[in-house]
Amino acid sequence: MQYKIEGTPMPVVVCTLENGETMITESGAMSWMTPNMKMETTSGGGVGKVFSRMMSGESLFLNRYTAQNGQGMIAFASSFPGSMRAINISANQGMIVQKSAFLAAESGVQLSIAFQKKIGGGFFGGEGFIMQRLSGQGTAFIEIDGYAMEYLLQPGQSMIVDTGYLAAMSETCTIDVQKVPGVKNMLFGGEGIFNTVVTGPGTIILQTMPINQMAAVLRPFFPSNS
Repeated sequence: MQYKIEGTPMPVVVCTLENGETMITESGAMSWMTPNMKMETTSGGGVGKVFSRMMSGESLFLNRYTAQNGQGMIAFASSFPGSMRAINISANQGMIVQKSAFLAAESGVQLSIAFQKKIGGGFFGGEGFIMQRLSGQGTAFIEIDGYAMEYLLQPGQSMIVDTGYLAAMSETCTIDVQKVPGVKNMLFGGEGIFNTVVTGPGTIILQTMPINQMAAVLRPFFPSNS
């Protein structure tokens, strides 16, 4: 499989598949493709996999697209202004991503839920108690809200992240929360009560405009229903 990511601020990834190669994607994610791409809707591993995707905020079923009778092309466009990242997944290099980040992947990539090990990180860390784990083998494509900033954290090195700005991290990273110090800071600092703390080793990908932040910015410009 070869690919090219094009366009801003609504990017698209165009994938070229050799005969017999397959990609998986969330239902409804395909934007355009050549006629020789065969589509098959699947549970991706039975009832357990369907339940895990429901818990992680993804669609219940996956679509498989396979090139037949020669080379095929398929494209997946973004659903929100931002960025796309191609991530190489291997047996020793899985990724944990925010809910709804997964766009498409080679068929060797497996999707599952990732529970936060520390309950505080789940309830107050901005990503919820459940995130998505990408494991297996192959290239996966994820959506980033806004611009993507990538950092490599050394063992024990941490980054404090405002709620919602963590898009993805290596599964070797850990996540917890840290209370904003001082009552005045909590009430008037505009950063909320908790921040997310991500600790290495591993790579983290941060996003500059989480969708909930975008909604908050635009809300005053929408007419009220009353």
